[in-house]
Amino acid sequence: MKPKLTVLAAIIPSVLILDLITKQWALTTLDGGNRMEILGGWVPLTLAFNRGAAFGISVGEDSRWFFIPVTILALVLLLVLLRQAERGDWLRLISISMVVSGALGNLYDRVRWNRGVVDFIGPIDLGIMDWPIFNVADMAITCGAVLLAVSFWKEEQRERAAAPVVEEGEPTATG
Repeated sequence: MKPKLTVLAAIIPSVLILDLITKQWALTTLDGGNRMEILGGWVPLTLAFNRGAAFGISVGEDSRWFFIPVTILALVLLLVLLRQAERGDWLRLISISMVVSGALGNLYDRVRWNRGVVDFIGPIDLGIMDWPIFNVADMAITCGAVLLAVSFWKEEQRERAAAPVVEEGEPTATG
C-alpha cells in the first residue's frame, strides 16, 4: 500500500493547491469582466461559474445538489479502483490520483457556494467551435481519465496475451 499512498500524497495535494491558487487568482484578477490573454492571444482567461458538469451539462437550476453526491460516489468508486490496482501499475495509480484530485477541487467549489465551479481558461477558438472555459481541476480529470482508459486497455492487452490460444475447431468453455 505504501507506493499507492506515495503517489496519492504527491499528486493530490499538488493538483489541489495549484487548482485553489489559480481559482483564487482568477476570482481576484478577472472579476468584473476583466479578461486577459496568454500564449500570444491563443488562450483567453475569462472568469466564469459553471453550475453544471463538463461542457456546461446541467440538470436544472441548482444542479449542485445533484453533482455533489455524484462526485462523492465517483470518488468512492475511484478509491475502490485504487485499492484493486496492482502495486507496480504506476499508470493506473497516477491516473486515479489525477481524477481524484480534480474531482476534489471542483467538489470544493460546489460545497462552498452556490455560484458554481470557478472556471477561467478559455473559451479557446478552435476554428470550428469554441472550447468551453475550464480550470486546472478539469485538466487533471480529463488527463487522468484518458490515462485511466489507456491503463485499462493495456491491462486488457496483457490478459489477452496471457490467455491460452484456442485452435480452430477445438471445443471452448462456451461450447
